[in-house]
Amino acid sequence: MRYQISGKQIDIGSALQQHVQDDLGAAVAKYAERPTDANVVFSKSGHEFICEATVHLSTGLTASAKAHANEIYAAFDNCSEKMEKQLRRYKRRLKDHHKERAEPVELSGGASYILASEHQDEDSEPETLQPMIIAEMEAKIPSLSVGEAVMQMELAGSSVLVFRNEGKNGLNVVYRRDDGNIGWIDPTS
Repeated sequence: MRYQISGKQIDIGSALQQHVQDDLGAAVAKYAERPTDANVVFSKSGHEFICEATVHLSTGLTASAKAHANEIYAAFDNCSEKMEKQLRRYKRRLKDHHKERAEPVELSGGASYILASEHQDEDSEPETLQPMIIAEMEAKIPSLSVGEAVMQMELAGSSVLVFRNEGKNGLNVVYRRDDGNIGWIDPTS
């Protein structure tokens, strides 16, 4: 597994890097087959250290965790525990579905845009109905089953995921509702 361990405006020593590689490698190897790479970023906010970890698996799934503590090692250990717990849950879920993905997830390209938010008075009218685009990026749209899409959304810790439905070959959306349940949008063709 390839590791990218970095710090935002803090130095990361070789002892911490070795600790991250040993601990995260053992946690991920226990529950995930063929992890490809891991990205671990340390930062400091006030008196607390923050650790954010993302692990990419060869199946196309991505697991991420974030934790904070007063000590940098404790922040990483909390983050590693969260990552291990996520992977343990999803390995159990995969076993329960009796489905092993033999092929990696197919990804197709798409565009992702960041739009400017309008900070206006409630009484004033916007100048135009066209939003201002701040940034344009490339996005990857995975081909997954609905169950795998929900799992990917939860692993990534996001509230929405756009995916290509393997069963119908159309674009679908899964999202977390305000009541905590998962919503699924499957447009009719």
